Amino acid sequence: MAKFVIAGRANCPYYAKAELLADYLQKNLPDFRIHKITQRPEVWEEWLNDVCEKNKWSQKNSPIIWRELLDRGGKCLLLGGYNEFLEHAQLYYNVTSSMTTQQMMVIAQENLGAHIENELQEEALKGFIHPLQVWITSAATPACYNLIPILTSGEVFGMHTEISITLFDSKQVEEHLKNLVMETQDLASPVLRSVSICTNVEEAFRQAHVVVILDDTTEQEVHTLEDCLRRRVPLCRLYGGLIEKNAHASVRVIVGGKTFVNLKTILLMTYAPNVAHNIIAVALGVEGEAKAALARKLKTSPSCIKDVIIWGNITGNNYIDLRKARIYRYDSAIWGPLHYSRPVLNLIFDSEWLKREFVETLKKLTGTGRQFGGILAAHSIATTLKYWYHGSPPGEIVSLGVLSEGQFGIPEGIVFSMPVKFENGTWVVRTDLEDIEISEKIMTRMTSDLIQEKLVALGDMINFHPYQSETEVAKRDERISLPTAEYTQEEQRIPDERKDSMYSDLIPEEEKDLIMSDVDSLDLIPQAVSEKLQSLDATNDPEGKTMEP
Repeated sequence: MAKFVIAGRANCPYYAKAELLADYLQKNLPDFRIHKITQRPEVWEEWLNDVCEKNKWSQKNSPIIWRELLDRGGKCLLLGGYNEFLEHAQLYYNVTSSMTTQQMMVIAQENLGAHIENELQEEALKGFIHPLQVWITSAATPACYNLIPILTSGEVFGMHTEISITLFDSKQVEEHLKNLVMETQDLASPVLRSVSICTNVEEAFRQAHVVVILDDTTEQEVHTLEDCLRRRVPLCRLYGGLIEKNAHASVRVIVGGKTFVNLKTILLMTYAPNVAHNIIAVALGVEGEAKAALARKLKTSPSCIKDVIIWGNITGNNYIDLRKARIYRYDSAIWGPLHYSRPVLNLIFDSEWLKREFVETLKKLTGTGRQFGGILAAHSIATTLKYWYHGSPPGEIVSLGVLSEGQFGIPEGIVFSMPVKFENGTWVVRTDLEDIEISEKIMTRMTSDLIQEKLVALGDMINFHPYQSETEVAKRDERISLPTAEYTQEEQRIPDERKDSMYSDLIPEEEKDLIMSDVDSLDLIPQAVSEKLQSLDATNDPEGKTMEP
């Protein structure tokens, strides 16, 4: 079989004559095939020079014609221009062309019009298959390293949605980002169109459809909680402005991290008001830890536990609500079909474990930020994105940090974790749930810190005062009023085991009343200022730099 390639300027009359002759030969000869290439007049010379340089040919005019040696392999065989092709057709096939110059000029103009139309159609088709632009901030953090394989697996956005990932971080970690790009390319994912890095702030979030906000690194020391809160503002102001300026109008922003997730989310909403409705905070990390702790107690799989609700501050003072929690496929005396479930609280008979160990374990994890390690943080973000695009499981309650509009008696204007469901590409707060009212004392405990964090960060309040109940204040005043020497002598007379029971009792009295009777709710103790600052020191990157959102 003979295969010829005919290339030329789209408006070249000699290309038009050669094309017509080649069409005739292909139609009448069973083993003759042609492939046509046209280029705009303004780019023709550059294209021709590149082809000739690549193949070591010498051709200056349009058209250029070569034969591809399909059966023999090796490089192509240059035939020449129009005259050489006409001689070849006369010698081998006894065919020539009788096209007039006027006809050649008319067809040349038609060819140019057809070429321009084809280019426009190709551009339109590219628009339909434009990849989803995903930007990840602080891409040098471990969470990003674990997030990329999940995003490129096709499970989050679907196997029919191509994505382009841009890793955004500072110039200091550029080499690390380059290595991460190479590892990502090695995955050979069918849904990954491209992966690139960005260290130029002005180019950040260019045409982004999805922005994932992770923790940032800093070498600056933080001495007070107030300083820590205020240092979130410049970065959130920068990111918010860039998202408003550069991102796609329908951009979706998802905020994760180890500390002050609710605060970062409300600050981004403040500085990116046009996309505030599409900014959310990830709460599935805390939800996953709660399910895992319950599963270890019940000797089952965490995936069998559903509808655990996280209220309040995701990385601070929150409330783990088990009143709607149910367990599926539980190995017990009562069995049922796969959709059969039982209330979790009906199966935990150790009320002391619920009131003490369960609460204290989750409090400690939240205080140190350990529940937002690389793997869990990545999985929580990816799962939330998956629900956002494809909907959450029907009937299942999902926790999400969103802007309060007064639902459940929550003050407006703060980001608060609450129960939602994802459907039709958006989320809806589950105000239809029954019997999930939160007591005023617990609501005040959760909202007080969130309101103060926002006020201190924006400069409307100077000092942060952690919430203390009336019982805690009374106990503190009582301790302060005791003389030091007298208190020490009294303490020495207390047996060690009694001391342990005194200092291990971390739940305020009014909250004991809420959970002692029927164990229908659980509350994590708020962190003191020193605990929050200590948690920042515990969250370091691999190089020992302190992680700061």
